[in-house]
Amino acid sequence: MSGGLLVAGTTSDAGKSVVTAGICRWLRRRGVRVAPFKAQNMSNNSAVVVGPDGRGGEIGRAQAMQAAACGVAPELRFNPVLLKPGSDHASQVVLLGEAVDTVTAGNYRQLRPRLAETAYRALGELRAAYDVVICEGAGSPAEINLRAGDYVNMGLARHAGLPAVVVGDIDRGGVFAAMFGTVALLDPADQALVAGFVINKFRGDPGLLRPGLDMLHQVTGRPTYGVLPWELDLWLDAEDSLAYGRVLGRPAAPRGSDWLDVAVVRLPRISNATDVEALATEPGVRVRLTIEPAELAAADLVVLPGSKSTVADLAWLRETGLAEAVTAHAAAGRPLLGICGGFQMLARAIHDPVESGQGSVPGLGLLPIEITFDPRKTVRRVTGAAAGDVPVQGYEIHHGYVSAADPGLPTLLRYADGTGEGARLGAVHGTHWHGAFESDEFRRRFLTEVARLAGRTGFKVAPDTAFAVVRERTLDLLGDLVEEHLDTEALWRLIESGPPPALPFIPPGAPQ
Repeated sequence: MSGGLLVAGTTSDAGKSVVTAGICRWLRRRGVRVAPFKAQNMSNNSAVVVGPDGRGGEIGRAQAMQAAACGVAPELRFNPVLLKPGSDHASQVVLLGEAVDTVTAGNYRQLRPRLAETAYRALGELRAAYDVVICEGAGSPAEINLRAGDYVNMGLARHAGLPAVVVGDIDRGGVFAAMFGTVALLDPADQALVAGFVINKFRGDPGLLRPGLDMLHQVTGRPTYGVLPWELDLWLDAEDSLAYGRVLGRPAAPRGSDWLDVAVVRLPRISNATDVEALATEPGVRVRLTIEPAELAAADLVVLPGSKSTVADLAWLRETGLAEAVTAHAAAGRPLLGICGGFQMLARAIHDPVESGQGSVPGLGLLPIEITFDPRKTVRRVTGAAAGDVPVQGYEIHHGYVSAADPGLPTLLRYADGTGEGARLGAVHGTHWHGAFESDEFRRRFLTEVARLAGRTGFKVAPDTAFAVVRERTLDLLGDLVEEHLDTEALWRLIESGPPPALPFIPPGAPQ
């Protein structure tokens, strides 16, 4: 067979990514060869995939997570177009894993046909290679100002003849109006592909929704395929940092007598915020994102995460008083960690004619290194080790590199060939490697050192926390939720047979 489904949403962060992953895991359990697909993603959370030519390329982190739900290795075709915002007006264009251009509102129309052609070709290849492809939309299909050139929502569904379900987040409020309005703003040809709805993040007794579900069916002629409950354990691999609450996950009680408090600076252009999720899986480690200088002063460990705009976000740190709080934290001998762009901010100087075009600017001066930006982007998976030959895996995505360092400066990690990577000086640590803390033994060693430096003598790491197991448990939970709360037989009929015939038109509809 060559079945497919589009999971659309009433808004961004309605739950499209997790519903897609849950359907993928359910289908995998049925023995179906299934793949995920998102024609165009806009996110600074990306994963590195090794392409057919052996080079590393980027796809959205959510599509890598969905590939794991399918039980397949991630492919560049799963997310052929990735837009990485560097400012409010421009985004880097990653096409089949490779950065090829910068797009603005002015030149997007010229580039769009090429992007759409690439996306359609990738989907066609995947449908030939897999039994089923579950496609995730972007934003909302009711963004009618963008419909003319759309190739990720109803434009994709119409091109490929895909049935669509619309996911709505009831926790935001107004879900019935949002679902009705989503359909009613589409033109007749698009409405004919929208088969029904899924309600997400419901708290309480689903029976209370029955009158609303019945009326929604009555006024649209389309069923609701199920109501997914609010689930606190679904927080790994968020599409972007806005999906996080202030505290990541549900911190388990410490194994010792002390907690570790980790404050992650929520940069305006934060990139790969998922790096800190591995820390949050550890019992007794409380991880929160913040923009408050006072919260950095109270933290045991401060993390400067990755950034798509290192120089601009460094300027923001200074404007908000956070830079002063970071340097005061380090001056007190308390642990500080910089990852990728955050690592670059710790340097004495940053030379950037590429990303910001600002030339040389002073860094925070907390590590005796200099960073220079290169037009060529480093995108690769890496393996190596930390002190004591602790194995570490990760991936790199950056333009900046260490161009100068004081002789004898210790490195935090080393590559498989023995060359050093990153830096450490006292309680200040930095690395370009994303995903390093998913390596369990390295994470435990690092947190043990953080606890020592922070004076948390009662903190003890858990010897049995395995990040890969936690992630797999999350994917199984998604599959369980789909099986228990959605009408999977009706979904299967959609996937196998396409949109139901003669779905009613809901006025007014968009003009054709």
